[in-house]
Order: sequence, then C-alpha cells, then structure tokens
Amino acid sequence: MFNKVFVVFSLGFSVVFCSAQQVRPSKSSEIYRDLKTLKNIPKVLYLAAHPDDENTGLLSWLINDKNVETAYLSLTRGDGGQNLLGTEQGAVLGLIRTHELLEARKLDGAQQFFTRAIDFGFSKNTTDTFKQWDENIITADVVWVIRNFRPDVIICRFPPTAAAGHGQHAASAVLAEKAFKLAGDKNAFPDQLKYVNVWQPKRVLWNTFRFGNNNTTAENQMKITVGQYDAQLGMGYGELAGLSRSLHKSQGAGTRSVAGIKTEYFSHVAGEPAKASLFDGVVKSWTAKGNADIDQSLDKIISAFNFNQPDLSLPALLALRKKVMALKDSALKKDKIKSLDQIILSCAGFMGEVVTNQAEAVAGENYNFNLNLISRAKNPVVLENVKWLNRQEHLNRKLSKDSLITIDHTIHIPDDAALTEPYWLAKPAKDAATFYVPDETLVGLPEADSPLNVLLDLKIGSEKFEVKLPLSFKKLDPVRGDVVESLRIIPALELKFAQPLYLIKENEDLHLSLNFKVNSSKQFNNGKVNLMYNGERVGGGDLKSINGKDFTVDYIIPKAKLASIKSNQLQLEADFVADGFTYNKKQVLIQYPHLPSLQYFAPATVAVMKGDIQMKVKKVGYVQGAGDFMPEFLRIAGIQVDVLKDEDFYGNPDESAGNSSLNRLSQYDAIVFGVRANNTEKKLGRWMPFLWSYVKTGGNLVMQYNTNQDTTVDQLGMYNFSIANKRVTEENAEVKFLNPNHQLLNFPNKITADDFKGWVQERGAYFPVQWDKAYEPLFEMHDTGEEPLQGSTLYAKYGKGNFIYTPLAFFRQLPAGNVGAARLFLNFLSAQKN
Repeated sequence: MFNKVFVVFSLGFSVVFCSAQQVRPSKSSEIYRDLKTLKNIPKVLYLAAHPDDENTGLLSWLINDKNVETAYLSLTRGDGGQNLLGTEQGAVLGLIRTHELLEARKLDGAQQFFTRAIDFGFSKNTTDTFKQWDENIITADVVWVIRNFRPDVIICRFPPTAAAGHGQHAASAVLAEKAFKLAGDKNAFPDQLKYVNVWQPKRVLWNTFRFGNNNTTAENQMKITVGQYDAQLGMGYGELAGLSRSLHKSQGAGTRSVAGIKTEYFSHVAGEPAKASLFDGVVKSWTAKGNADIDQSLDKIISAFNFNQPDLSLPALLALRKKVMALKDSALKKDKIKSLDQIILSCAGFMGEVVTNQAEAVAGENYNFNLNLISRAKNPVVLENVKWLNRQEHLNRKLSKDSLITIDHTIHIPDDAALTEPYWLAKPAKDAATFYVPDETLVGLPEADSPLNVLLDLKIGSEKFEVKLPLSFKKLDPVRGDVVESLRIIPALELKFAQPLYLIKENEDLHLSLNFKVNSSKQFNNGKVNLMYNGERVGGGDLKSINGKDFTVDYIIPKAKLASIKSNQLQLEADFVADGFTYNKKQVLIQYPHLPSLQYFAPATVAVMKGDIQMKVKKVGYVQGAGDFMPEFLRIAGIQVDVLKDEDFYGNPDESAGNSSLNRLSQYDAIVFGVRANNTEKKLGRWMPFLWSYVKTGGNLVMQYNTNQDTTVDQLGMYNFSIANKRVTEENAEVKFLNPNHQLLNFPNKITADDFKGWVQERGAYFPVQWDKAYEPLFEMHDTGEEPLQGSTLYAKYGKGNFIYTPLAFFRQLPAGNVGAARLFLNFLSAQKN
C-alpha cells in the first residue's frame, strides 16, 4: 500500500523505501488483495478540489472489490477552510489536512496526489477561481500526475457548472477534461517528457451525486452497485468509507459507517463512452497485453496463497519477478515491480527501522542509532551490505527466522542536511494561489521522501533488493506504546518573538521580546541581532557570545522610528548573524493524536498594530468555539479573558446560595462566542437561558459566526434569525454603512471605510438572511455582480443589554494584524460602556 512500502525500479535493481518510518510487512489479507491487484492492468484517478471531496465509498470499492489501483488527486490541500481542532489557518491547516488525507488513504488503500494550487477560500464560479489560479500551471500539474500515474479512467466528483456548489469544485472538472486532452499530446508541456512519457486515458466520467436537495443523478446514467460486504475486511465498503472520511477531523467531517449496498451514478464527460463498465475498451489483463505467462503465474500464486504462511509463496513470486523484469514496456515494468517487490518483502515478513531516542537533530552533529531488522521467512533473507550515511559496511549476514538483529551505529548528520519541512512550504509561495515547488518532479507528491536514509542490500533467493530506511525517532509512550516518527532536522539556533502580535498606540515606544532557542552544543560568537522593517534595520543589538542556553532579550524600537513608518500594520523581521551564518527561522510543531508530528519553519516575524486602537473593557468571558485567535488577541490587548465552564453557570456545591450564576456572569464587560461555538460546544442548550438573562440585566453578548451543520441550539439570539450559506468572498468588497451614527461604529473607535482596507481572504461567511425586526443590520456588502447582503452584523437591544451577531471573518483578520478589524471588534465589546 502507498503509505507502507513504495518501490522504484532503477538500473535493474529494486529500491524499496518507506514513506513512513519503518518498512513493515502487510497483513496477509492485504498481501492477498495486492496479489489480485497485480493481476489487473487498469488504473483509476479520482479528481476533485479539496480534502474530503473524494467519494471514499467508491474508492474503497474500486480497491478492495475490483482490485484496481486507484488514486485521489486533490487539487488543493484545503488551506482555505476552517479548523475545528485548533487555531491553525492557511498553509498550516493545509499541512494538517494533507496528513489527514494520508491517514484516510491508509484505511481505504488509495494513493494520494496534489497539485501546487492553494485553496484561497470560497469562490462562486470558475471565472473567480481562475482569476486566482494560473490555469496553465495547474493544468500542467494535472497532466503531470496523469502521465506519472497513467490512469485509464478519470472520475470527477463535480461538474463544471454551478451545480458543483463552489468555484474550485467546478474548476476541478474543467481542469480534468482539459488535462485529459493534453496528457497524450507530446507538444503539451514537453519539458515533462524528460521524466515521463505521454499517456492517454480512455475516458473521463462525472460521478454524479445527491447532496441534500441537489440531485444530479438520473436513471439513464451508467450505474454501479457498491458497498458490498467484504469478509476479509469484516465490513462493507460503505462502512470502511465512513471510517476513512471521519479522519478529516480538522473540518469536522465525521461520517456514518453505513452498511449495505448503494448505487453510484456516472455521466460521460470525454473520451470513449462507457456503456456497461467503467473499463469498457480498456486493456484489463496481462494476457490481453500479450503476457499470458504472467497471468498464469499469478493465478497459481493466488490459488495457493497460504494466509498463515505467506512466505510459502516466495519461490513463485521470485520466479514471477524475473518475468516482469523481462518486460519491454519500461513504464509498466517500473510500475509492477514496485508492487511486486512490496509483496515479496511482505511475504518474507521483513521489518526494518533505523531509530534513535531523540526526536530532533542538528546538521553537523553525531547521534547514536539502532538498526533493527527481522525476517519471518523460512528461506533466509541475506543482509549483504549496509550503507550508512557516511560509510558502507559489508556483512553478508543471514536473517534467522523471527530473530531480531540490532546493529548500533553512530551517524554524522551531514553538514548540509536540509531542515525537515514540507517541500511546498520551504520557500514563500509564488503568489497567493500557487505554492513554490523547488523541484518540478515533486509536483503531485503529498510529501517528499526523506533525504536521510540507511540503505540495505538484501538478497532473497537469487534476487537483490535495495531497501531505504529513513532515519527515525522511536520512543515508548505510556499511553500509545511504541511511537515511531521521522527524525526532524532543526536549525542550530531558532528565533521567535515572545508573542505573535503587538499593539501600540501613537507616540509610544514598542517594547518587544525575542526568544533564542539553542539546539546545538556549538558556541556562537560575535553575534548581532537585526530587527528589520521592509528591508530597513529599525532595532537590535550585539550578542558577543551564546553558549548552549535558551534565553530572551528585550528590545525597544523608539517612537520616533515608528513615527517615520506610515503604515499602521507592520511586519517586523528578526535575524541573528554570527560567525558568518544567519539564523532567522522559528520552528512550528503541530501535534494532534490522529497525526504524526508535523514540522515546518516560519520566518522570525511579528505583526504590529499601531495607531488609534481604543478599548473600554477589562474582563471578558469566552465561550470556546472551534479554535481561533480571539482569546489570545484580547489578552495581548490587555483584557482578562476567562473561558467559561459549567461552574460559571451552575456554581460549585461549596459556594454560598447567594452566589448565583447571574452574579458570576455579571462580572464580565462582555461575553464572546468563539467561531462555530454552536457547532462544537454541546452544553450551549443548558447555558443559553443564563446568557439571555445576563444580557437582559445589562450584559453584552457578542457572537461570531456559526454554520448550520451539527448545531447545538436552534435559536442563538433572543430574537430569531436564520443563517444561510451566504458569504462575501471578495476581501476588498465595498462596505456600505447603513447607519454611520450607530454607537457600534463610533465608540470608542470611529469606524470608517478605511477600517475595511487590507482584509484577507474574505469579508465573512454564513450570513443571516432573515431576522426579527428587533435586529438592526449595520453593513451592506456583496461580491461583484451579486445582490447586496445585510447580514454581516446584526445588533439588538434586549432588556438593559446588547446582543451582537457578526459572521465577519475576525478570526482571519486579527492574526493578520488588521487594525481596522481590531478597532471594530473592540467597539462590539464596548457596546455596554457607552
């Protein structure tokens, strides 16, 4: 399977490497499935726009029932969506969703590909989408994936029309058809032909759907029955699909595992029409390719396969390997040797790993590693050579059946070893909609292979294999047991500002702190810190010597220097120069239970908001939502933020009877709902009556946006309003003030059109579309060519207090350092102070 062992044919020698951290044998049921898949020549590429767009039920059926090699091409990594798990946004969220897709593929067995397109957020049609995406670049990426993977059938999730529901969805269908026509044309993207050959799939189909009230299926379309029970899986393909899709946890895509068969529908798009089967007219077998002997050998191997002793198949598999190696079709040979060698190593019960007890390493330093090897085959696997990073060792040692071999070795990490980070995040994006890819041959890959590997020369029978084992970290976790992850290369020294954002008023000095994290035993001499704005040094100082300790240094940028900078939104950069080296990066480590540890490096930068930013609140209660920056922003602004819990509404048993929930809530100048709180906080139904009472007696309740999916309460406001999937995606859309004299637009900050400049990605989403007459809308805005929307902020008096509902995208604007958004939100919080 794709995430376990991957094999590359090169110079008659097989190279097996592991995109995880160990080479491990597949289960017998998986080996058996892979053998049946090896018999089938066709491939399927499923194509859509985002993580979670794929039809996992169809993928599971194709792989496990039809035994057809299948892959999902997601044009984007899901960077533009929301995050139910934490505060990560943008490219970092895309990194999380990339690995959620990889975890899903481990379950359903499909392969995974991407283009370099950035998910820039919701778009309403293909015209909007291709204003952002360079259509030629993304088409080239799709062509590259087709020429590499060589699918016979391409299946789109969406049509190129408004029925797709999202401009990027529709664009995926446009690109699929365009790439289908170009992949077999030698004049299209000829630079790719240095690495791959042209390839012409047989057809493109649209997998029509029923999504809510949107039904694009028809009885005259081609129909396939899927979802059947698979005894080797112990579940139906629909049940497996539910498990796979539910791994998209960052977007709350938990899905029921539905037992029983269902019908999938397909509409013809391009190429030769299919009448009875997805694979009409496609070469399906080795015999049809003129290699009946391979078919016959596989039939015998499959018929004789012993689930309890898969190593009994080794002699026949090694003989089959010689036949496959003799193929004249080099691309087919490379492809099938990859799968066959995976099967052979699995039948041999081979496991290999190179592990240390440290999660992180620095280039140029030495670390102790253990090489652990074992084989469970009756006929021995011979370890001929070990190629460490810095030398080769000849062993010619037989691996005794089921006996672990451990070889200790000190490895010097090369001085020029690159930092461990996703290849598409190693350098700034080309533009707002396209990632920079340092090597064109990486396009399509979910992640690059580890560059730091121990190479094993193995011999099984008379066949030779070269196995790559990436340098890894292994620990015993008291809850999870063995944890094995990639060894992460980090810089000798890291810099980061002590907080992600600073707020200063006009005519104030900027006081900031810079944290130094020392990862190396080396000494840093004659160092200098530079604080830069727009290429100009605005502060810093000398650090003559640093020796092995983490520390923090405070700096001041004087108000005179700040006054010379006209912008009220600054991004400062920091670097440390010592002994001819420049250090200017900070590690970002992402750790969630369902994913491996994910690492990338960001520049040592900080956003600074300067100017007239007034606030009149001191203490805020916060109802936790799906994870956003708001609590941290408010604390940076000097406001006390308490995350509300059950006891804030019901009290503790020890408290006096007079300490009512109303008394406890009344201490807050405002109570704020985090984004999607109604989708994530399941106690809201019990809390809402207390919150309404809080408002009625003089409180101020500010709600950020929610969606209609998986809601806790039906009525969020004291007066009714209804939410729809209405949004303004143009971040620079004109904003009309419906009542410029409204208190929320004048106290304590005077809000003008300038406060809506410099917004990122969008104005807002999930606007209310109907509301009680007690509400007053504050703004009117719309995307180009669309009807005006007035639901971006609703205000109502209730009793002595105020209620504000605002689906404006503050959760994006505040991390970006947008001063206008900060001023507006602080006005909302101050509504009861005027």
